[in-house]
Amino acid sequence: MAVLRHPVSRIALFTLVSALAAAAQDDEKPFDCRITLGNVNYDLTSLAGEHTVSRELQLPPSTIEDKVTFNLCEELKQKSDVPEDDQCPSGTRACLVRTSRKGDNDPQVISVIPLANSSASAVTYKHLSSPKGVQLTYAGAPYPSTIGADPTLQHFNLELLCDTETSEVEFKSYDGKDLWLSWKAPAGCELGVPPDDGTKKPDDSDGDKPGGDKEEAVGSGIGYFFLLFFLALTAYFALGAYYNYSTYGATGADLIPHRDFWREVPYMLRDLVSHICSAVRPRPSANRGGYISV
Repeated sequence: MAVLRHPVSRIALFTLVSALAAAAQDDEKPFDCRITLGNVNYDLTSLAGEHTVSRELQLPPSTIEDKVTFNLCEELKQKSDVPEDDQCPSGTRACLVRTSRKGDNDPQVISVIPLANSSASAVTYKHLSSPKGVQLTYAGAPYPSTIGADPTLQHFNLELLCDTETSEVEFKSYDGKDLWLSWKAPAGCELGVPPDDGTKKPDDSDGDKPGGDKEEAVGSGIGYFFLLFFLALTAYFALGAYYNYSTYGATGADLIPHRDFWREVPYMLRDLVSHICSAVRPRPSANRGGYISV
């Protein structure tokens, strides 16, 4: 099968456009691998450095290899031992190189696609709930999906999943405009809420303190009791007053339900306190010494 390359003029044009786009981004803040989503933070700096993952497509008699090299936190370094036309321009963070190999012959480069640039404004991200993690999408430069097609904006998509260990990067798919990778690593786990927002952290809970949960449950139970008692008392007086008004036409103090009972309450409380005080007051000893008149 004959290997077709894009015309030199078209490759030069796309390289120039990519270089100009990268130059226009020089004044913008580059993405630094630190993400804040709501009150949750992610730190991807542990994944810094260049990583390479590839896949092979069998198109007899040729084998097509897609090899993507990426660095989440910095732009890719230019390699002196690789021809300039076989590398993505400066300012690229993800570069896809497609080669074709027939039998034992050396592979021939047929496409060099800048998938992502370094600008922070070119990166979007969102939460992943099942499994937990964060999805990053880097925008790249326009590139034709097929020979003769109009250039299509490229995107580098990474599903970074929360895990206790860092796994190998998985090449999921590439459809000519969207490349998808999957990666399991501790960096995909939430760091937690910022410490200055007043929210209690999970590790600050009373669960580690003896009786912490029990004290909280007791306090909540007493609070609910007094709340219900207050609501019941309010309903009692409101309904009683309405009944006295609608039935007897009562007004003023006569609206109070069971008015005579409530009038006696202060006296009953006084008698109760007096009884309690007399019960706890020390009594005179029966064996007290003294005279008995004869």
